Amino acid sequence: MTQAPARHSSGRRQHDREIITLALPAFGALVAEPLFLMADTAIVGHLGTAQLAGLGIASALLMTAVSVFVFLAYATTAAVARRVGAGDLRAAIRQGMDGIWLALLLGAAVVAAALPTAPHLVDLFGASDAATPYAITYLRISVLGIPAMLIVLAATGVLRGLQDTRTPLYVAIAGFVANGALNVGLVYGADLGIAGSAWGTVIAQCGMAAVYLMVVLRGARKHGASLRPDAAGIRASAQAGVPLLVRTLSLRAVLMIATAVAARLGDADIAAHQIILSLWNLLAFALDAIAIAGQAIIGRYLGAGDSRGAREACRRMVEWGIAVGVVLGVVVVLARPAFLPLFTGDPAVTDVALPALIIVALSQPISGIVFVLDGVLMGAGDGPYLAWAMLLTLVVFTPAALLVPVLGGGLTALWATMTLMMTVRMLTLWLRTRSGRWIVTGATR
Repeated sequence: MTQAPARHSSGRRQHDREIITLALPAFGALVAEPLFLMADTAIVGHLGTAQLAGLGIASALLMTAVSVFVFLAYATTAAVARRVGAGDLRAAIRQGMDGIWLALLLGAAVVAAALPTAPHLVDLFGASDAATPYAITYLRISVLGIPAMLIVLAATGVLRGLQDTRTPLYVAIAGFVANGALNVGLVYGADLGIAGSAWGTVIAQCGMAAVYLMVVLRGARKHGASLRPDAAGIRASAQAGVPLLVRTLSLRAVLMIATAVAARLGDADIAAHQIILSLWNLLAFALDAIAIAGQAIIGRYLGAGDSRGAREACRRMVEWGIAVGVVLGVVVVLARPAFLPLFTGDPAVTDVALPALIIVALSQPISGIVFVLDGVLMGAGDGPYLAWAMLLTLVVFTPAALLVPVLGGGLTALWATMTLMMTVRMLTLWLRTRSGRWIVTGATR
C-alpha cells in the first residue's frame, strides 16, 4: 500500500532535482544578459545627454533585432534535447551545428541590411539632431556583433538541449565582466567615446561566441559529428523556427500596443507603465528559467519515448510555476513602497502605479503557468500551435487594450487587459497540454 506513494514521492524529488539543476543557472544567465546594456548605459551616460540618447535609440533597434531571432535558442533546445533522449549524441550535436550555421547566415543578412540603412532606421525614432550621429555610430559598429549574438543564442540552445545550463551562466558572467572592462578602457582610456562602447560590446560578444563554438566543436570531435553546413538540416532548423518567430512577433506586438495605449493616457501613466513593465520583465526572468528547464527536460523525455515521464514532469513544473508565481506576487505587494521610489519621486506617477502593481502581483501565478506550459510545448516542438495560440491572444488583447482610453480606468485597466492576455494564453496552453496532442515521441517530431 505504501509503494505507490513512495514511487510518486521519489518521482517528484527526481523532477525537482532536474528542474532546480537546470533552472537556477538559467536564471543567472538570463539576469546577466540585460547587464550588458546597463553597463553600456552607465559608462556612456557620463559622456553626455546626446550620447546617452543615441545609445538608447541604437540599443532599442539592436534588442528588437535580436529578440526576433530568439527562436534560434528555443528551437535548437527542443531538437537537440530530443536526440539526447534518444541516446544519439552525435545527431544531437549535428542538429545543433545546423542551428549555429542558420544563426551565422541570419546574422550576415542582418549586417548587410542594417549597415546601409542605419541613418534611416535612426530617423524612424525621431532622434534629435544632437543624438542622431551618436545613434548611427553606435548602431553601425554594434550591428557587426549581431552574427556573434545570434551564434550565442543558437549555441546556448545546443547546451540547454544537452542538459547543460551552467556553461551559459559562466560565459554570460565572463562576457559581462569583459564588456565592462573593454567599455571603460576604450571609452575613456582610448578616448573613443560612444564608438569605444560599441566596439567593447562587439568584442565581448565575439569572445562569448568563440567560447561557445569551442565547447560545441569539442563535443562534435568527441562524438564524431560533422561540422560542415548541411542545407537540409539548416532548412529544417529554419522551418522549426518560423512558428516561434510568429509567436515572438505577436508577443512583441502586444507589448508595443500596451505602451502605445499607456502613452495616450498621459505622462504620469506612461512613466508608471515603463516602471511596471521593467518590473514585469524582471519577474519574467524567474519564470522563464523554469520554462527553459521545461524545454530541455520535456524534449529529452519525448526523445526517449517516455510519454509518462513527460506528463509527470509537465505536471510538476506547473506546480513549480504556480508556487514561484505566488511568491513573486507576495514580494511585489510587500515591496511596492520601497520599489517605486527607486524610479520616481513624482507622487502623480506613484499614485498611478500603486493600484496597477496590485494587478501585476495577482497575475503572477497565471504567468507562472503560462511560462511553464510555453516551455513544455516548445520542448515538445509544438511551435505551430504556439504561433496560432499567440495570434489568437493578440486578436483578443488588441480591442480590449484600445478600449481602455475610451472606457476609462487608466493604467490599472490597461494592466487588467495585460492580465486578460496572460489568461487567454494560459487557457490555450492548458487546453493543448490536457489534450495530449503535444506528446509526440521519438528523436524527431
